[in-house]
Amino acid sequence: MDAFYASVEQLDNPELRGLPVAVGGTSDRSVVSAASYEVRTFGVRSAMSVVKARQLCPQIVMVPVRMKRYKEISHMVMGVLKEFSPTVEQASVDEAYLDGTGLERLFGPIETVGSEIKKRMRQVTGLTCSVGAAPVRFLAKIASDMDKPDGMFIIHPHQVETFLRDLPVRKIPGVGKKLVETLARLRVQTCGDILHKERDFWVERLGKYGGALHDRARGIDPNGVIVSSGAKSCSAENTFHEDTTDRETLTTWLLEQAERVGADLRRHGYKGRTITLKIKYTDFKQVTRSLSLDTRTDTTSVIFETACTLLRQLDLRRAVRLIGVGVSNFEARSRQITLFEDSPKLKEETSELDRAVDAVREKFGSAAVTRGDLIQFKNKS
Repeated sequence: MDAFYASVEQLDNPELRGLPVAVGGTSDRSVVSAASYEVRTFGVRSAMSVVKARQLCPQIVMVPVRMKRYKEISHMVMGVLKEFSPTVEQASVDEAYLDGTGLERLFGPIETVGSEIKKRMRQVTGLTCSVGAAPVRFLAKIASDMDKPDGMFIIHPHQVETFLRDLPVRKIPGVGKKLVETLARLRVQTCGDILHKERDFWVERLGKYGGALHDRARGIDPNGVIVSSGAKSCSAENTFHEDTTDRETLTTWLLEQAERVGADLRRHGYKGRTITLKIKYTDFKQVTRSLSLDTRTDTTSVIFETACTLLRQLDLRRAVRLIGVGVSNFEARSRQITLFEDSPKLKEETSELDRAVDAVREKFGSAAVTRGDLIQFKNKS
């Protein structure tokens, strides 16, 4: 989808159309989550601080994030794609891979398939999208960015070698800044430069990544389209108005976030094994720490206590500007009880408590029940 969050805001509020719109927080400590094409002409990009964005574009219009609405439109987007192929892999809220094998027998040439998808997407969502098509997955991803917004770019099999010859290596998905710098020292700028050396040379220099890099330069990608099996993680995070090194403050925020994540998991029927703590320091350096449990959980207290364990392992000599917690690894529950697992009775009691709190909040609102620790914290604040 094209500038998805910002485009949804302009769709829902016609007064914003044509204006330099950015989605994100409104305080000076917030960041831009999404930028419309109008504001991008000023150099504003996602993940940029709001302060920087306002410097570049004083007339910028900041609107708050409405994730519930974006997910609603996202569901419609994926529905459109499934009208064309049963094999659709959702990569993010606004992006997906579609296996087009055999679609020409139903819709005609791939150019027609792409045009029909774009037409149908506009009809159903009111938004534009950009389509990329290629013989392999990573090239389709690159192609989808070649003609934005509202465009279509197709790489036919006979065009792959020529297309890759002059393609900058930074365009290959997964090739980050550090690898680009390493390759530059080896006088590599394009995929064509990679092929000046044999595959063994790159494996020796970069290990398995070297082999994969050489394969990409030849247009080889073993990854196919995998039908998505639902959500893969659930998380919550907050950016502070003032950076802090106070562990009590950070711990209290983790409790509030664990409540939000736990409630969301229970609402959608998920349980996860891996708890992840995310910290961003005042210098914007970000670290994550994860711990996998013996069994899956959706219990607020387990999420909170695990996150606190991870927090205790971190050095807080630098101030923290953001903290978050997430749960992932939604695999099937193991029937085996290990020595490190709480007794079934305790787990059931904890789960019942969470369900009771969820029921009260569902009926009377999210503010109907609040933990005592959070009340004390909010009173201090």
